[in-house]
Amino acid sequence: MAGKPKSVNDATPTRRMRGFEPAAQLLTQRIRAAGEQRGFAVARLLTHWDEIAGPDAAKVTQPVKIHYGREGLGATLTLLVASSHAPMVQMTLPRLKDRVNAAYGYAAITRIVLTQTAPTGFAEGQTPFSGKPAVKAPDPALTAQAASMAEPIHDQTLRHALEQLGQNILTRRSSKEGQTR
Repeated sequence: MAGKPKSVNDATPTRRMRGFEPAAQLLTQRIRAAGEQRGFAVARLLTHWDEIAGPDAAKVTQPVKIHYGREGLGATLTLLVASSHAPMVQMTLPRLKDRVNAAYGYAAITRIVLTQTAPTGFAEGQTPFSGKPAVKAPDPALTAQAASMAEPIHDQTLRHALEQLGQNILTRRSSKEGQTR
């Protein structure tokens, strides 16, 4: 007996690895599908926007979608911009387009369209334009204390990771103590 032929719409699950799998590997297909619905075939534009656009532009812009026209002569990138910053961003669009195309590796984007909104986005708290927070220099006393705690470890990689962990914990403790005072 030949069995029932499978239709094209049958989604057969792919065989998974044995043992532990990285979480990123489990979510890769879902993230790619969600990004492609908004035109982002390359997710790097979303995940590394701060590096691509630069710190100043990333604080006030956010990529929303990429639309490919009928002619196939390039795509249109839509950016969400706080309305007060739109004139300044408008002046930097040629440089921003060059940076985005450099990230793609070819002239993928021919136009950039700005969509203006309030600084908090369409609904309260949904789209804050903050960029990456500024990194403060670690306290030398806390760094020395974390290094002395990890000193007995012989493996250099493990020792460095434990120093970072200890420094993070000590920094968090010192900031909490400063808030309660």
